[in-house]
Amino acid sequence: MASLKGKPPLIGWLEERLAFDAIQSFVAHKRVPKHSATMWYYFGGITLFLFGIQVATGILLLLYYRPSAAEAYESVQFIVTRVEFGWLIRSIHSWSGNLMILAAFIHMFSVVFLRSYRRPREITWLSGVGLLGLALGFGFSGYLLPWNTISYFATKVGTDMAAAVPLIGPTLARFLRGGDDVGGATLTRFFGFHVAVLPALTTGLLLVHLFLVQSFGISSPPRVEEQNRASGGPAPEMPFFPNFFLRELMAWYAALAVLGMLAAIFPWELGEKADPFAPAPAGIRPEWYFLAPFYTLKLIPSHVWMFEGELLGLLGFGLLAAWWVTLPFWANDRSGGERTRLLTGTAVVLIAYLATFSALGYWK
Repeated sequence: MASLKGKPPLIGWLEERLAFDAIQSFVAHKRVPKHSATMWYYFGGITLFLFGIQVATGILLLLYYRPSAAEAYESVQFIVTRVEFGWLIRSIHSWSGNLMILAAFIHMFSVVFLRSYRRPREITWLSGVGLLGLALGFGFSGYLLPWNTISYFATKVGTDMAAAVPLIGPTLARFLRGGDDVGGATLTRFFGFHVAVLPALTTGLLLVHLFLVQSFGISSPPRVEEQNRASGGPAPEMPFFPNFFLRELMAWYAALAVLGMLAAIFPWELGEKADPFAPAPAGIRPEWYFLAPFYTLKLIPSHVWMFEGELLGLLGFGLLAAWWVTLPFWANDRSGGERTRLLTGTAVVLIAYLATFSALGYWK
């Protein structure tokens, strides 16, 4: 109790019960490698920051949103036209979702190029890929919620792709739609996924991911490890607080500046209300992060040998995803050496594929 003397009673009461001293001691003694000041190490924190923006703005939108086919569009229209700064909150929510997925992709590829998946961080990699998958789930489920024409027919395309999955496709599509076609039941289900199921799964997996990152620390690229071995001394370090923390904070400020600029200058459009009985308008396409597989499936002939073209494409994407997820387990050969050229080449080809086919899918 001696350490609490001289402090306001409320502060002393809180410190005694919330272990502020232990937290302060941990932060004061925590150190990180000096090379972590490189810009690529900040994208994980930026992704987490944007997720926090998503949660905060999503809660504000929930105060007015009504998840039914009869009222969803009108409730969003009310938010952007009648609620004070409602248009800005919705734009921030939509733009931050897109930037979060972009930051997650950059973080994933930086992990590959910096070799941060290596032993003993295999489970950290798996949890990170899982979080990226959940972020894509947020994007897919949230896209339908405004119940406008573009989102309605894009969801039809997405659930039709799910229906083509071997064996479980029809069951999976019916589960997602809540029936045989996209309708009010689909909207209700996607709302439940978006505000309850996915946030719960993301929170749990995020805690696991952060725990693993804290347990194993920030990894060092092979080049830095070789330099440390050559010098014969310990790896250069710097205090987490305030050195690394302030740098991370500046990265958050930069992300917030970009987000605010996009939301203010390019407000997210609402479009027209969905009409299930109207013909699909020309040029329907999914969000940008699904454009590459979407355009690839369009290029595959309807029949290839004895297979349906779409089925063959989905099988290919499934195998590619499984190969990528298990990257830490095949990254080394039998002698223990890293397959550096294979890993780097794979990542470069994958980035080129995603960029090129996303651009083609958008313009064609």
